[in-house]
Amino acid sequence: METNNKIKIALVDDHQMFLDGMISVLSNQKEFEIVFVENNPQVALLKIRTNIPDILISDISMPEMNGLEFIKMVKKDFPHVKILVLSMFDSLQSVQDIDGYLLKETNTEELINIITDIVQNDTKHFGSRQIIENSFDFKKSILTDREKEVIQLIANECTTDQIAEKLNTSKSTIETHRKNIFYKLQVKNIAGLIKKAIYLGVVK
Repeated sequence: METNNKIKIALVDDHQMFLDGMISVLSNQKEFEIVFVENNPQVALLKIRTNIPDILISDISMPEMNGLEFIKMVKKDFPHVKILVLSMFDSLQSVQDIDGYLLKETNTEELINIITDIVQNDTKHFGSRQIIENSFDFKKSILTDREKEVIQLIANECTTDQIAEKLNTSKSTIETHRKNIFYKLQVKNIAGLIKKAIYLGVVK
């Protein structure tokens, strides 16, 4: 494949270690060209305008901007850009805006083949992933068992110190759980959390 026919790839993820690993893997492939790497999706939206990739590889769980919203914005302005989601979660809320969905544990050879197939053959790859169309099921499925325990204790009006004691862990660990819960459920305060948790059936 000639240089001007290389597959142009953009990488967007909030985990630098993951990005470093992807750079190491993909930069060794002569048929690929990494046009930019970014851990902030808002900045990535600006970079895409001057470095349009053939395929964008991203996650759906990022703190700066909801990954699904980011993908929708990219597809709206750049409908011909292919999008491959690499995630830790074995489920997906919507597939209408993406061309592939794989777990981050996917082996290197499979990843390389899928990137090439999506771009060159206009195919879609979702592997054995469980595709969930309903956001109710999706949001409930991405909560860990420990996060559900924390939510239940918050609903029982326990303080952070009390929750840490009941779960035999540190206060900082509970605060991290709270932060992750708020992000995953897209809520801003305790009232919003309890309301969403009741809706999802997490609070008994």
